[in-house]
Amino acid sequence: MQLARTYGRPTLFSRHGMVAAAHPLAAQAGARILMQGGNAFDAAVATAAALNVVEPFMSGLAGFGLATVWVASEQRIRVLDFAPPMPASFPVGRYTSRFELERGPRAASTPGNLAGWCELLSRYGSKSLPDVFAPAITLARDGFALSDFGVDEINEQVPLLEPWPELHAALVRNYLPDGMPVKLGSIVAQSDLAQTLAEISESGPEYLYGGKLGRRIVDYLATLGGSLTLDDVIAVKPHWFDPLTVSYRGLELHVPAQQCGGFQFALTLKILEAFDLGRLPKDGADHLDTVYRAIRLAAGERIARGNPGPDQAAGGMSDATIARLRQRVSDGRPITGPTEQWMPQDRADPGHTTSFSIADAEGNLVCMTQSLGSPFGSGVVVPGTGVCLNNHLHWADVQPGSPNLAKPGDALPVTMAPSIATRGSRPVLALGTPGSYGIPQTQAQAYVQHIEFGLPLQQAIEAPRSRLWDGRFIQAENRIAPQTIAELKRRGHEIEILDTGWTMLCGGMQAVALDPVTGVMTGGADPRRDGYVIGL
Repeated sequence: MQLARTYGRPTLFSRHGMVAAAHPLAAQAGARILMQGGNAFDAAVATAAALNVVEPFMSGLAGFGLATVWVASEQRIRVLDFAPPMPASFPVGRYTSRFELERGPRAASTPGNLAGWCELLSRYGSKSLPDVFAPAITLARDGFALSDFGVDEINEQVPLLEPWPELHAALVRNYLPDGMPVKLGSIVAQSDLAQTLAEISESGPEYLYGGKLGRRIVDYLATLGGSLTLDDVIAVKPHWFDPLTVSYRGLELHVPAQQCGGFQFALTLKILEAFDLGRLPKDGADHLDTVYRAIRLAAGERIARGNPGPDQAAGGMSDATIARLRQRVSDGRPITGPTEQWMPQDRADPGHTTSFSIADAEGNLVCMTQSLGSPFGSGVVVPGTGVCLNNHLHWADVQPGSPNLAKPGDALPVTMAPSIATRGSRPVLALGTPGSYGIPQTQAQAYVQHIEFGLPLQQAIEAPRSRLWDGRFIQAENRIAPQTIAELKRRGHEIEILDTGWTMLCGGMQAVALDPVTGVMTGGADPRRDGYVIGL
């Protein structure tokens, strides 16, 4: 008897290790380290470095990120923050709109990813830096064949940098030696990056943070008009924090406490916990209306608090606040409000980020989200290094009069929310996604599908999702029923149906679930990206 399949990918299981990443070659790099006796922390660094090669438009060693981890030997959750603050050299008052910092040398902030990778490895890993960088170095030196997703990203994004001729030419030289456009199966080799990774593996993170690579980055930015200094680069230090923890349907959700994305995600779930969504028709108007309303209200609270620190985040989770927001969800009146920053923003999604989740046989669990900011970050590739710099400053609030006006040394608003859930003090789920200000939105939607409606992890990731924007505007994947959309519009939502059932506007989620009784690991990978799961 053949059973009907209602989802796109099979559910994958393992008992010895699991890697879920946004590209199969990156998942393979992490799995290779696990098979060589490494743990989840070793595999995370190998996966992150490989993503630098095979998703150069999404993340890299000069990007920034966060990791939420379960450390089996310590039986606790920790958060590693390697998203550096505003540089001390940032010229306050020079800019009046974040779009002045979208591209180019002025948008580049200090590189954080390499520092985070090396801290994770030195603190909890069991392998050496040359060991875990080896897969990425091989991929960069030998080259890899582009998939459909890589072809689409490069052919769409590289031409957008043509207004910056010097930056555009450097991108083409580094990634497209045969010129544009690329096609399925085109080989991308990055010999300069391979050499840079090899030198880092021999010299350690100091090669960037105060060493030769750091000086090359700063000197090159100076020739283009950038303001980053070597002191800014040397000052980069990853930090360990306790997570923000909230209860939800018998789970404890753990997210970064000091970043705004985790706060919004956690607050959304706390609002929704009062509503028995599981008894409603799945993907029906009542289900989606309730979730959309909670997401928009939580976004408003996040924006009102700027980039809440741990104390502010805890205050934003007070019983009185949550009761007020639940009442607003229930009253039925349309909700109009921002989802991005303090002032209304143009509807665009410049965020290009990647997230992966890894579990090992020792019981460790890692969820890491890292980014360059926009596609190819600032667009600045440092000659001779293969290193593409981030545009982290594009997320700084520079709008005059804003209560969240960015200043040197301030924590930048980071919407990433890598999460781990525990049940009865045992880790059960690692889940993260890219998506800029949509990250806490799409993670909440997937949680509802998995926890409230009981969908297996892969199906929960594949379920139709939506992206909310400022005002009442929503973009929805076209797998939501037309009659549901009509009813949502009647209730005040301004909905645009996208011409696709799968859009990166709604993230690219990678997750690993653990059964604490059997030890079985379940992987989930998002078809909205080149997501791939490898189990051991």
